[in-house]
Amino acid sequence: MTLAQHFAALDTLLYSTRQYWQCTAFDFDDIPWPELTSLLWAIDDSQVSELDADQHALYQYFCDAIDGVDELNALCELPTTKLPRNEFPFWISNGIKGRKFEQLQDFVAAISKNSQQHPVLEWCAGKGHLGRMLAFSGAPSVHSIELQEHLCEQGAHSAKQQQLAMQFSQANVLTDNTDAFFKTEQHAVALHACGRLHQTFMQQAIRAKTQQISFSPCCYHLFTDDAYQAMSEHAQHSQLTLTHRDLKLALQETVTAPSRVDKVRKTEVEWRLGFDALRKSITGVQHYVSVPSVNKAVFSDSFRSFCLWAADKKSLHIPDDIDYNAFLEIGKQRKRVTERIELIRHVFRRAIEVWLVLDRALYLQQQGYQVSVSTFCEKQLTPRNILIQANY
Repeated sequence: MTLAQHFAALDTLLYSTRQYWQCTAFDFDDIPWPELTSLLWAIDDSQVSELDADQHALYQYFCDAIDGVDELNALCELPTTKLPRNEFPFWISNGIKGRKFEQLQDFVAAISKNSQQHPVLEWCAGKGHLGRMLAFSGAPSVHSIELQEHLCEQGAHSAKQQQLAMQFSQANVLTDNTDAFFKTEQHAVALHACGRLHQTFMQQAIRAKTQQISFSPCCYHLFTDDAYQAMSEHAQHSQLTLTHRDLKLALQETVTAPSRVDKVRKTEVEWRLGFDALRKSITGVQHYVSVPSVNKAVFSDSFRSFCLWAADKKSLHIPDDIDYNAFLEIGKQRKRVTERIELIRHVFRRAIEVWLVLDRALYLQQQGYQVSVSTFCEKQLTPRNILIQANY
């Protein structure tokens, strides 16, 4: 399939199944799809997380129950651009955590052929770890752009120590004029630039007719309007209307969290849903009302303390005779419902991400670029493993 054909097939499927993924799990006290109720309650609580962690198992479990799911595996499968990793001395990897360093190695390997031909522009560079690895691997020079001045200073210090051909510029890429950073004879790279950050990167590179572009997008909702603004003509003609909630769904495939983190997360969901039930009983307002984020240490205290904190945030008076244990039990039962609704939504999470990636790829193609979309590393290193490469 061409990129356009791939997008069209995925777009049609997502539109026809939107009742399964374009919803908010916390809004429901019961499973909202009667035809899936028995199938969802047949999953043991201990198996929910296991099934959620395996995208192919999700497809297989629900393929007979939801029309179109049997097509998702093929539509979400992308070619792999995973080449042998370059060897780096210890002083290059110093200060980069293991999994992150492996991501960087695979990204560098996937783009290294291009990165040795032109000077490199590194977008949203942080300390310039990627840029240093590209400079060491043979890039003629690297210009790293980063918002935080202290990261620029640290990166410049490391590059100088290691005698690498790099320079750093501090800039807010969303508000500053960054036109001068982009050149025609250049390879522009960005690893996990979020939302509007990578969209701006693409637009700037296109204006400069930058010859080579390589980037892995991330956090599609950040720094953007709540209503998704499609980039390509194909996506602009789609019947889908996406919001931040939908874009966040694309990010909900994660590498397994430590058991302690997972336990806290489950407690948080139970307590938030328990407080929501308490709030409904007091106010009579039946739709879900969110409570602000809070330091996770709160969830090592008591459910009562959390409710008092949340009530204060919502200007809600809780009567003295409230049975907190009863509402905590409601929260625990609602969590079981929520987890199963999320399982259904998660069937489509990778499809949403591939749809968003293809929108970007088609936008670049419209501007005259030859574009490829692939994966550059295993999901165990990062589920945000999609690489877009464009040549002018």
